[in-house]
Amino acid sequence: MKESLDIKFVSDVMCPWCVVGLGNLNKALEELEDKVAVTLTFEPFELNPSMPPEGQNTKEHLIEKYGISEEQSRQNRTMITERGKEVDFDFNFTDESRMRNSFDAHRLLHWAHTENKQAELKAALFKTHFTDNQDISDVTILTNLAAGIGLDEATAKTILESDQFSDEVRQQEKLWQQSGITSVPTAIINNKYAISGGQPVSTFKQAIEEIMKKEQTSE
Repeated sequence: MKESLDIKFVSDVMCPWCVVGLGNLNKALEELEDKVAVTLTFEPFELNPSMPPEGQNTKEHLIEKYGISEEQSRQNRTMITERGKEVDFDFNFTDESRMRNSFDAHRLLHWAHTENKQAELKAALFKTHFTDNQDISDVTILTNLAAGIGLDEATAKTILESDQFSDEVRQQEKLWQQSGITSVPTAIINNKYAISGGQPVSTFKQAIEEIMKKEQTSE
């Protein structure tokens, strides 16, 4: 009999390490598929909630926010690109890449969860932002993404052009902040255990196996 695990993946679609972390988590779960049955949901976390509508150049943003040099910024992007390849993801950083406001994307993800399309939308958002360098704060782009994975286009447009699910997203974000989460990705398992960062497959797998043992002995 498989062990049932609830995994809440707290992340931001602007976060490249969330791409790496999710990719490695999924690989670990594939290796454990004979032992574990997982319910995976995506929880909102904005790294830059005050990001203006026009966004900010990614390189400039990282230098400004983290106080690093232009060379360090370049090295970081090179490292992330290599880590992306390990999870079959193509990061396409350019001098024109921009950070965007991700709040509307999180509202759309909240709705996608009710339609059982959250994982597909999350993947589409990552690709559109990091690979295609498109503006995922743009209503038209978000609406097309929703339609592209089989969500109702008209409903998506209505949601995005209103403030629907704004309160819900903010409440969820506040909950995770109050729980002590200050960085993403963070995987919350069975509402008791946290695995933080873009960990390698082996780390996720070992942690999940240890959690399963603890859960079994506590039953």
